[in-house]
Amino acid sequence: MTLSRRLTHFTVALAGAALLSTSLSAQARELSVSTVLSDAFPWGQAAEKWAELVEERSEGRITLRVYPNSQLVSGDQTREFSAMRSGLIDLAVGSTINWSPQVPELNLFSLPFFIPDEAAVDAVTGGEAGEMIFDAIESRGVVPLAWGENGFRQLSNSRGPISSPQDLDGLRIRVVGSPLFQDTFSALGADPTQMSWTDAQPALTTGAVDGQENPLSVFDVARIDQVGQEYLTLWNYMNDPLIFAANQRVWDSLDEADREMLRETAIEAGAWEVAMTREQEPERRADIESRGVTVTELSDEQHQAFVEATQAVYEKWAPRIGEAIVEAAEASIDAR
Repeated sequence: MTLSRRLTHFTVALAGAALLSTSLSAQARELSVSTVLSDAFPWGQAAEKWAELVEERSEGRITLRVYPNSQLVSGDQTREFSAMRSGLIDLAVGSTINWSPQVPELNLFSLPFFIPDEAAVDAVTGGEAGEMIFDAIESRGVVPLAWGENGFRQLSNSRGPISSPQDLDGLRIRVVGSPLFQDTFSALGADPTQMSWTDAQPALTTGAVDGQENPLSVFDVARIDQVGQEYLTLWNYMNDPLIFAANQRVWDSLDEADREMLRETAIEAGAWEVAMTREQEPERRADIESRGVTVTELSDEQHQAFVEATQAVYEKWAPRIGEAIVEAAEASIDAR
């Protein structure tokens, strides 16, 4: 074979390899996204919005497939973070509550009566404490990208109005799988019962538990009033921000442009969902009241009674969360 022909064959081979490489890089890639709730709820809608934005910005190269209702962890929402860290889940829009067993710093948002209003939530998530929490998540093999919102959690029950800690005495309250929730409701004289959301509604229906706590969006969409929850107390005792995040290995496998696109779309989807959730709150309350639910809103004095009743819980958990994070959060709240 002449030198000229050998060079021609070599050039063709190089061109073929380049074409194959371009073809492979252009192939569509599907990533899984875990959520606890479906798109009937703002939480699930946040994940769908993210998927929509990624599909659009990547021109179909990257597809996010949303798996709602904790499908990827067989309904056990507290396993979501571990599953993502190990690579069983690529991405998630997760709850600070559900991830707190693996990331203790996330208990900051569950400290009883610590975060008073939406401005305080924004001050914490957008400030030094929020950065410290994102660092804590990333140190455990998950890359946090953006904040969303599940909202302030309110208390409902089937027995009667609750306006003081004494009204909770002996009530069986369904709580999520976090020891901090157990401590909070025990301090208020209730009987906290841990169970998944899948098991909670049947338990409310049968009267196995008397009450539960969730954001208004969950109470409204899940029609919790239809399972005997006739009394609702608006007490804003803790907030549950959502976090858009990625498995570290998945993140590392993306090029810089796709990482930036994934982060930007997460931030955009999160901001969209936060605004929507807050805008809908007054209408949700009105709809709930129109269905015959008795809604109690605490006065300043009544609220303070709950704060004092749970002070020991704050003192126990602040060191576990990290004094530096708690102090940074307090400073941000005071300066809001």
